[in-house]
Amino acid sequence: MKHDRIRLETHDTVTVMTLNDPSVLNAFGTFLKQDMSEALDIVEASATRCLVITGAGRAFSSGANLNDPNRPPRDRAAELRGEVKSDLEAWYNPTFVRLRKLDIPVVTAINGIAAGVGMSLALSGDMKIAAKSASFLQAFARIGLVPDGGSTYILPRLIGLSRAMELSLLAERLPAETALQWGMINRVVDDADLMPTAMAVARGLANGPRSLGMIRRMYWDSLENTYDQQMQLEADLQKHAGLTADHNEGIAAFREKRAAQFTGR
Repeated sequence: MKHDRIRLETHDTVTVMTLNDPSVLNAFGTFLKQDMSEALDIVEASATRCLVITGAGRAFSSGANLNDPNRPPRDRAAELRGEVKSDLEAWYNPTFVRLRKLDIPVVTAINGIAAGVGMSLALSGDMKIAAKSASFLQAFARIGLVPDGGSTYILPRLIGLSRAMELSLLAERLPAETALQWGMINRVVDDADLMPTAMAVARGLANGPRSLGMIRRMYWDSLENTYDQQMQLEADLQKHAGLTADHNEGIAAFREKRAAQFTGR
């Protein structure tokens, strides 16, 4: 990437995107955001079959970089007049929507603190794996702001309204083990096992059928669909899945009593 704030590595059919600004705990600054947009362009155009997102150093991400020296001066008056888009409108919202619309599974490997919009990014994974030392923080109230990055949408659906409200109003750290008990994340592992576990999960997903991308879309869309809409989505995507080469391979492997060899097609 141009600024080296994102590191992108491909291991066979798994791509690892590492937030790479550890001196500021991988806070989102201008250069990191630019690099992440470029990285997503590469991922979307590639043949990768699973994306892993993690952070370099001792944090996943501490949120927005409030001391970003490369951020252009803020024109509050122009923003109030609607002449300038906020950071949320210009970058965070469209970027998080891009992540949600990827047609491959996403694994987040959460090391250390995931705070503010960094917590929102951590929760964007289909599989969320945290180190024991990881923690989560809805930090916005500490600086007089409101939660963003889609956290007010996803948190109540993951852990219920009362717990989501508690995290956001009190702005207290939530340890990884408690996050697991609450159903906010999928797994907690020893720190040394974080990336090996995340990569093992990612490789399993990458070796799966093309329908995995459809499955992730169905569950994300289910959060806002009516029952009838979801039933129709199931019918539509089942038709598409049934026409894939992976479906044919799955049927053949079942009949021949062998492990299926999926190709993502």
